[in-house]
Amino acid sequence: MPAPANAQNTKWADGLRGLASALVVTAHVTRSLAPFLLKPTLDENGGAVLFQLPVLRTFVMGRPSVAAFALLAGFVNSLKPSRQTKAGQIDSALSGIAKSAYRRTGRFIMPSVVATTLSWLFCQFGAYSLGIKVESNWIRDTSPRPSGSFAGAFVDLFHSLRTTWTNGANEYDKIQWTLTFLLRGSMLVYLSLFATAYVQPGYRFMIYLILYMYYYSMGDAVIGINVFAGLMLAEMHNSQEVHSYVERRPLTFAVLSSTMIFLGLFSNSYPEDKPEWAPWSDAMTNLGHYIFPKGAELARFYPAIGAQLICFGTMLNQTAKRIFSSKWPCFMGRHSFAVYLIHAPLIRTVLCWMLYGLSTRPPSPGKDEKGDQLPQPWIPLTSRWSLFIIVPLFYVIVYRCAMLWSAHVDPFCGRVTNWVESKIFRQEERVEKPLLQA
Repeated sequence: MPAPANAQNTKWADGLRGLASALVVTAHVTRSLAPFLLKPTLDENGGAVLFQLPVLRTFVMGRPSVAAFALLAGFVNSLKPSRQTKAGQIDSALSGIAKSAYRRTGRFIMPSVVATTLSWLFCQFGAYSLGIKVESNWIRDTSPRPSGSFAGAFVDLFHSLRTTWTNGANEYDKIQWTLTFLLRGSMLVYLSLFATAYVQPGYRFMIYLILYMYYYSMGDAVIGINVFAGLMLAEMHNSQEVHSYVERRPLTFAVLSSTMIFLGLFSNSYPEDKPEWAPWSDAMTNLGHYIFPKGAELARFYPAIGAQLICFGTMLNQTAKRIFSSKWPCFMGRHSFAVYLIHAPLIRTVLCWMLYGLSTRPPSPGKDEKGDQLPQPWIPLTSRWSLFIIVPLFYVIVYRCAMLWSAHVDPFCGRVTNWVESKIFRQEERVEKPLLQA
């Protein structure tokens, strides 16, 4: 049976996606300006600052957001087909899955092509020339250099447009490595929905659980387990029995869901670097060797489990759903993909110019005693105190640019996708059967 009407609200998923995209920006700003926060303490025997502490450090970690994107893609893309198959509308569900698979591909790839091309233009016209000289390792490592020739520039562009979807390598926007995984995850969602369209809901959930365990044992913590967690979340969301069971036990599930969210935040806190420096993260490392597959990347598995706990806990918690369904999380959710695509080029240009533009590069240190040229020092920050003004201002700029992107680029990509669809898709025609004559 379908879920009750008051349970059909999925705005909280948009809010969660919006928060995840904002945390991706925060994670990359952290890598640019405060990479020490990725460790659990300041040094091996030192103390920790505020955002190195468990739970709080979630707000400077980016990997939980990638897991959340995959999970929410599985959840949102399967909601309607799941409801249709429960209602016996199998043909409509299969038709929708086929069209959604195409539309998802077009509306995923087209904006990426536009973003890469814009970043390529920035690069060729020298917009990243400051970024390759600053003291920030992340900004330097992600700032491409102009091509050697006019023709070579176009070769480099088409190479990056191709490799983005073959091996995740994009010279002009390296954070787009996630897009090929997320697109594969979306196709896995549609394939699973197609294969289980005629399966009864309870057995479909069991199939998703088995596939979750399969990808878990394979060590796929980036896409596999998150996609099938999203599919199971959609099955639960569309189940009247689940919602009725939760509503009859409000206190129990309030405590349970709150605990799940807290444990999710704690799981997301696992450090990417030097986890052995803090007792709590060292204990997580030891535990991970028992609960995760042999050779698993713990810095991927813990954020994946954390994102899943938060999403399932939110679905079961009315207060959390109200918070994530409110105005600002939903605003961020509407612009989440735009924010993801444009924030890294803006870090390498706008933020870089504001933080380093007034600094001068230190003079050459000369040569060493052997006569070899010593490395040129990197350009330092103009002022560390300026971070408290410039970084918040940068977030305003990012979201303003994302609003412009959503208003102009996304509709253009949608029109192109729809035009191609109108040309290549078979037109549906209603065939009327002739009336039987006496």
